[in-house]
Order: sequence, then C-alpha cells, then structure tokens
Amino acid sequence: MDHPQKAALFWSGGKDSALALYLARQNPEIEVTTLVCTLNESYRRISLHGIREEVLDRQVAQTGLALMKMWVPDSPDNSVYETELLKIYADLKKQGISLVVYGDIFLEDLRIYREKLLDEVGLKGYFPLWKQETGQLIREFLALGFKTVICCISTDTLTESCLGRLIDNRFLEELPPSVDPCGENGEFHTFCFAGPIFKEEVRFHTGEKHYSALQLKTLKEVKETGFWYLDIL
Repeated sequence: MDHPQKAALFWSGGKDSALALYLARQNPEIEVTTLVCTLNESYRRISLHGIREEVLDRQVAQTGLALMKMWVPDSPDNSVYETELLKIYADLKKQGISLVVYGDIFLEDLRIYREKLLDEVGLKGYFPLWKQETGQLIREFLALGFKTVICCISTDTLTESCLGRLIDNRFLEELPPSVDPCGENGEFHTFCFAGPIFKEEVRFHTGEKHYSALQLKTLKEVKETGFWYLDIL
C-alpha cells in the first residue's frame, strides 16, 4: 500500500477549516501534518477572524498538529500577500508536503486563484467541502459534536447582537434568507472550540466588542459598512 500524501491545511480557527480537517482525516490517502494560519503582524491576530495569537496556539495544541504562521501587514496589497503565501508554499514543499487543504465551499474565483498559486510551486489543492449544500453542511457539523461561537459579523448582513452566539439550530432558523448558513460570503466568522478534531475542549471567555468601519465608494455615493469583532480570551 502506498503511503498517504502529506498535507497542510489552511486554518482560520473557525468552523469550515475545522470540518475540513475532520473530513481530510477520514481520507486514508491523506495525512494532515501541519496547520497554516495567516496572522496580522501589527495586532498579532488571525486575519479576518481577529482571534488572538495566544488563543490560536491553545486551540491548535488540542489538534496535536504542527502550526505554521504566515505573517502579513495590516491591510496588505495583493502582491505582498502573494509573496508571503508563495514562501509558505515553498516551505511546505521542502517538508515533503504535496497537498494543501482548504475549507472553501462554493466560491469559484477563489478556488481558481488558490490553484493557480499552488501550481506555481508544484503543489495540489484539496477541497473536502467543495460544492456541498451549506445548510446541510452546517447541520452535519453540529451533528458531529462541533461547537463554534460567532466572533465576527459583517454589518451588511447581521447585527452586533449575533456576536458571542453559539451556532445551533435556533441560530440557523433565525438567519435571514439572504445570509448563507455557513457564512461563505463573509457574513460571519466563528471560533471553533470543541469537536472530534480536538483532544479536549478549548476553554475560553469573551471580552470586549470592537467595530471596524469601512468606506465603500460607488459612482453615486460613499457607503459605510464594517465589521464587529468579539475578543476571545
């Protein structure tokens, strides 16, 4: 029997990457050895999700996997991001990793973009959640015993009151029809703290809420939108 391919998984700390890790571990042809996480070098927090580095470290320790951190500046332009990403890919390849796992579900342009960059260094992508129906996917996540809390929301789609809520059946029933059940369009982000990928539940408590505003310019107007973040401690 051939040895399984060594794989790294891009980790956000949230539900999609957690479920992707679970499903990848069910595949006997893959051995996930490393998690890769992108962090903001100014704030030392996970990009997009806003989770503190020390909380990330405790979370990943419960998976038993190695962690590689990709540091990017605050609001990096695309060329800076790609330069750092290609360095990470090259390092993974040197470690004998041939496969990179992502938790993307249906964003076609994003998958094409990832596969183009992976191809530049001779790596392959693996997308275990790809094209699955998101309502069914989140219910599978809950049925497996995962627990996850809302740590970031977009004000375009949800309100500050959603911060700190557990994703459960009641939360899913209350979601507006325009919001994807997995938040695949960036409506919300989560911190996953329990489930079959962890040796023990990740203990935490919640801190302050923080609002980050964005100005979106169109031909007709300047619209303010933004994100609410909940500090996980």
